[in-house]
Amino acid sequence: MTTFRIAPAVAAAFPDTLVAVVTATGLRGEEPWPATTIALEDLERQLADGTMRPADETDPRIEAWHTAYRAFGTNPRRVRPSVDALGRRLAKKGALPRINAAVDSYNAVSVRHGLPAGAFDLDNVTGDVEIRYADGGETFTPLGEPDTAENPRAGEVIYADTTDVLTRHWNHRDAHRTRVTQASTRVAFILETVHATRDGQLLRTAAEELRQLLAPHAKDTTVHYLDTDA
Repeated sequence: MTTFRIAPAVAAAFPDTLVAVVTATGLRGEEPWPATTIALEDLERQLADGTMRPADETDPRIEAWHTAYRAFGTNPRRVRPSVDALGRRLAKKGALPRINAAVDSYNAVSVRHGLPAGAFDLDNVTGDVEIRYADGGETFTPLGEPDTAENPRAGEVIYADTTDVLTRHWNHRDAHRTRVTQASTRVAFILETVHATRDGQLLRTAAEELRQLLAPHAKDTTVHYLDTDA
């Protein structure tokens, strides 16, 4: 069983962090997921009729992530938190990408609640996963670029397992090795906030919404929370 944890140094620097880990096993990614289709279409319709606007950098939820990125040396206007980039894409194009049902599900929840989201195929994760500072010696292979190797800067916040880096800049971009595909059957979905005092309940609501999208297409779903007191 893969364990997720927040390294003490990251917990000390970002003491109001709360992470939801929604784990789904026995996923059936090849069947229709009608609730996810509806969730995506609803967001796009709400954008079109002006009743919804994606959270942008003026929103406190995104602003908190920009502040966090700057704290570990990343310019958030050049390398954006995932939810910021996804919301900007929706606002510009009027539609969210269609990747596969599992990825589309967390994208819909991410944009709806203004929280970063991601996922790892647990069958391709080695050992436990830690949110920690990079030491500068790690390697990262970006999603969609299997022949590319990057080296995160020392001090950058990353997700890492015992092999290499799973995300850069905390939640900016996922690794190719642990990408979620239509064939993935054991997946850990991540939702995050660095301002749990204000947004903790929002995170819990989002995690349950995601679990409900996954549950009809999985053998089992669970939700676990990581905070800085662990």
